Amino acid sequence: MFRSKNSSIGDVIISKGVEAEAEKPSSSKDSDLRTKKRTKSIHPPIESHFLLPQPKEKNPSSGVKAMLSYPLKIRDSLKRRGRSQSLKLVLEGIPAQNDKQIVDSFRELLFLEGQLPPKHNDYHTLLRFLRMRDFDLSKSKEMFLNYLKWREDFRVDAISEEFNFEEYDAAKKHYPHGYHGVDKHGRPVYIERIGMVVVDQNGLLEVTTIERFIKHHVAEQEKTLNFRYPACSIAAKSHIASTTSIIDVKGVGISNFSKNARYLFMEIQRIDSNYYPETLHRMFIINAGSGFMMVWKVLKVLIDARTLAKIRVLGYNYLPNLLEVIDPSNLPTFFGGNCTCSDYGGCLLSDKGPWNDPEIIELLQAVSAEELYNGGEYGGMASEDALDIIPKRDTDGEHSEHTDKLALHQIQVLEAALKDTKTKIQALEAALEEAKMVLKGLGQPGIAQQNL
Repeated sequence: MFRSKNSSIGDVIISKGVEAEAEKPSSSKDSDLRTKKRTKSIHPPIESHFLLPQPKEKNPSSGVKAMLSYPLKIRDSLKRRGRSQSLKLVLEGIPAQNDKQIVDSFRELLFLEGQLPPKHNDYHTLLRFLRMRDFDLSKSKEMFLNYLKWREDFRVDAISEEFNFEEYDAAKKHYPHGYHGVDKHGRPVYIERIGMVVVDQNGLLEVTTIERFIKHHVAEQEKTLNFRYPACSIAAKSHIASTTSIIDVKGVGISNFSKNARYLFMEIQRIDSNYYPETLHRMFIINAGSGFMMVWKVLKVLIDARTLAKIRVLGYNYLPNLLEVIDPSNLPTFFGGNCTCSDYGGCLLSDKGPWNDPEIIELLQAVSAEELYNGGEYGGMASEDALDIIPKRDTDGEHSEHTDKLALHQIQVLEAALKDTKTKIQALEAALEEAKMVLKGLGQPGIAQQNL
C-alpha cells in the first residue's frame, strides 16, 4: 500500500518515517533493531475510512456546494425536512463496510459489559481508538476505558462551562501557537513556534500555570473535534477528521528544555496520544538545526511508532514541502506564505479558518439543535456540549432575523420531540391497562370451576 517514503494516496503525502537534512543515517544494524522493536501498522489517512458519492455532473446545483451558495435555501430545507442528506454525508461520511463491521463489534463488546456511555457511543470516536490499536478489540477496549476514566477525572465535559482562559493573549506571547487556515485537502492547520517558547522566568509561568495551560490545550482539542472538523468538512465538501501541524523549532536546543518545559511538552504529547488518538494527519518539524537534532534523538524514542511515522523533520529549506500541501494564502509570511492576518494582530492570534464563517456556524448550530432532540451524533461529544463550543452569532443588525428563525426552529424541534414522547407514553399506558386486564382475568376462577 505504501510504495515509498513519499508515496501518495490521492493528494495526501504519507511519510513512512522521519527525515532531516541535519540528521546523519544510522547503521543498518541499529536501524533493523529499532524496526523490530517499534514495528506497527501504518494506516492510511483516517478520512479514507469514509466514502463519499461522486457528484452528479447533470445537476451541478445539488449537494453541499449549492447549499453553501444559497444559505437561506439551506435553512429553509433544514426546517422542512431536518438535516439534509448531503450535509449529513459530508459531516459523517459513509463508513466502509469492513470498518463498520468491526466498529459494530467493538460497540457491542463495550455495550454488553456496560462500558459504553451513550454520550460516547460515537462511530468516529470508536474508529479512532480501534485504529490506534491496530483494530485489536481487547487493546482498543483498554485504551477506550482509560480515556473515559481520564475524562471523568479531568472533568473534560465541564471545561466549556467552567473554564475561562483569560490569560489567552498573554500566554500566546510566551508560547506562540494556534490554528491557522487549512491544507489543500481541507484539514485545519495547527502551528507552534517552539523555538520562541519561554516557560520559566519571565515566561509562560508568569502569566499562567502549567495546569491551566494544559486545560486550555484540552479545551482546544475538544473544540477541534466537535467544531473545527465539522466546519472544515462543510467547507471542503468531504469528511475531515484530522489535523496538519507545523512545529517551528528554530533555535531549539537542550537549554530550551528546562524541567518545567519538559513536563509541559511531554504531558501534552501524552494526552494527545492517549486520549485524542488518530487526530494527527501529518506533522512538519521545520528549521531543525544541530541543537534540535540532539534533543530529537531523545524525544523520538518516547513517541508512539504510529505518531512517529507521521512526522517529517526538515531543515531550513522546508518551504517546498509545505507548499506541496498548504496553499500560500493559508501559510503565514514568517513561514514563506502570503498571510499576515494584520487585522488580528498576527496569524497565531486570528484562529483563521472555516470555523469562523458565519454561514457555516449557523449551519452547525442548526444541525446540533436537531441532533440534540433527535438523538443524532457527530464527533465525540454530546450535542448540547457541542452547542456550547460553537460560537454564537452576532444578533445585531442583519443577523438578528436569521438568529430568531434558528431559535424558533429549535423550539419547533423540541415541541415535536415532546409530542412524540407524549404519544409513546400514552401507548405504554394503554398497553399497561390491557396487561392489567389480562392478569386480572387469569386470577379469577374458571367457568368450569364455578359450575362444580
